[in-house]
Amino acid sequence: MARFDLGGFALYYEELGQGRPVVFLHGVCMSGRFFHRQLPYFSAGYRALAPDLRAHGRSTQVPSGHTLPTYARDLRAFLERLALDEVVLVGWSMGCLVIWEYVRQFGTARLAATVLVEQSPSDFKWPDWPLGAFDLAGLTEAMEQLQTDRDAFAHEFISLMFKDPPAEVDRRWMFDEITRPHESIAGAILFDQTLRDYRPVLGSLAVPSLVIMGRDEKLVPVAAGEHLVRHLPDARLLVFEGSGHCPFLEEPDRFNEEVDRFIRSLP
Repeated sequence: MARFDLGGFALYYEELGQGRPVVFLHGVCMSGRFFHRQLPYFSAGYRALAPDLRAHGRSTQVPSGHTLPTYARDLRAFLERLALDEVVLVGWSMGCLVIWEYVRQFGTARLAATVLVEQSPSDFKWPDWPLGAFDLAGLTEAMEQLQTDRDAFAHEFISLMFKDPPAEVDRRWMFDEITRPHESIAGAILFDQTLRDYRPVLGSLAVPSLVIMGRDEKLVPVAAGEHLVRHLPDARLLVFEGSGHCPFLEEPDRFNEEVDRFIRSLP
């Protein structure tokens, strides 16, 4: 585990192993701890890293900068500070949005490939995009509950993420991670990330991509992954039949093996 200063606040990250860098990017209100089944596995052949994004997890609770463009600039600083090149970025949920925003701002010069787990190019249900997670009424309700009953919000979020209910011991540590960001921080980034639309960016992701979706559609429909594969320059889709929003936790052995196989197939 390590930290470095990023413009007045500490960014926390876990790092294991040596070799090609594989960077795991977590979802909104989550943390790198969600990849505890991945880092030991990938450390056997890669340099596996999992940062806690700004004010998430064990990073400093800095009150400002909670937009995807800022998170993407933080990611660029992270890659540059650690001199990471030919990187495989593994994004889960909001982590995918951070990747697409990174590509929008900085291109793909440092990237070798991406793994995109359980994310639509937009979480909002636009008139021409029915595959988002929220319409305006749903987003308003979620924002209100986050501010008035964050514990209930966290527990409902956990239930939605899994095809089958997680064990109580897992629910407890997930709840602890989700409730680390202050409510004002969580609300700011939830609102920002929901109203972004990265459909126009997909064609610029000119590196190989593996798209992974869970068959259970409580949060993200498989059709969103099918859209990604149709619009990314070089992508293929894997659907995990026994998973919902967290195939890396629900089917970790298959997830690790498939991602490892994908990385080994790269030039």
